[in-house]
Amino acid sequence: MSDKPDKESQTEEPTEKRLHDSIEEGNTPHSQEVTSFAALLAALLFFIFFLRSGAGPLIAVLQNLLDQSGQYQIGAGRNAVHLIDATMTAMGQFLLPAVVLIIAMALVSTFGQHAPQLNPSRLAPDWSRVSPLSGWSRVFSVRGLTELLKSVVKLLIVGLVAFFLIRSEIGAAIATIQSDPAGLADHILDVGRRLLGGVTLAVFVLAAFDLVWTRIHWKRDLRMSRQDVKDEMKQIQGDPMVKARQRSIALARVRKRMMAAVPTATMVIANPTHYAIALRYVREEGGAPKVVAKGQDLIALKIREIAEAHDIPVIEDKALARSMYDRVEIDMMIPAEFYRVIAELIHFLNRTGASVQKQGRIS
Repeated sequence: MSDKPDKESQTEEPTEKRLHDSIEEGNTPHSQEVTSFAALLAALLFFIFFLRSGAGPLIAVLQNLLDQSGQYQIGAGRNAVHLIDATMTAMGQFLLPAVVLIIAMALVSTFGQHAPQLNPSRLAPDWSRVSPLSGWSRVFSVRGLTELLKSVVKLLIVGLVAFFLIRSEIGAAIATIQSDPAGLADHILDVGRRLLGGVTLAVFVLAAFDLVWTRIHWKRDLRMSRQDVKDEMKQIQGDPMVKARQRSIALARVRKRMMAAVPTATMVIANPTHYAIALRYVREEGGAPKVVAKGQDLIALKIREIAEAHDIPVIEDKALARSMYDRVEIDMMIPAEFYRVIAELIHFLNRTGASVQKQGRIS
């Protein structure tokens, strides 16, 4: 009774923090069908590229052992060790590519779905999982029934693919037995390769759907109520590190917008490297000159670089730059006390040409 209202109230999509916390706790979306596809793909690659080349040395070793079987005394320990060593070495060389492929595909299928997370709490034993009552409740839950349905669908699709492929090859197999019995082994290998390829393709389609479904279901389980969202926002806003990051992001946005406005400036007042103030004045726009950018040190140098790249006059005036810097704000008109000196500079630029870069105090 208590769970149902909670589920009904969880109407909000999970926030980025909620998703991040869930991943940190080890609760990540993982599709078993993707893992199955990876295993089948590893088997298919082994079948195509390594089966024939790897089986040759193994068959040669076994054939040699059979040919020399009369020379071995089974009761002798040295002969037994030699037989086991030769057989296991050949078998290991034959299976090594398969093991490497399976491990590689397992890692790709796991890390491709989510980044690896190490959470010690997930390693602790959960006794509810071995409880018969909990086990039956999981089996007959919505998720358990869904997994059962997925398994049945997978079995049906794979079975149908295998059935139709094998049925289509029965006639060719009979013809091979009648005409070329020695080629039956090659024919069986060819049919096996195509059968494995068809099953792998079918499981790939299932894995693609299951991957999407798993992520949708994972996000659905992490939905939040409106109160949860409000509580999280309060928690985030009260975090000093989050506030500092928010301020940093806000400053970065202002700085980016400010730098984008520098090419529209009429002039830049500099000091010469510690301060820079970009002013814009267009008679048709009306009003006093407006500050489009300002900055100190590295930002001041960046403003100068952009201005010089766009042929905007850079006027070095230490006293004017210092006195203006603390009295002007971005996107605001300059105070009345600077009207006269700025008007003289604008008049000079209009008289000499706006693309002229002037060094020194202009008055």
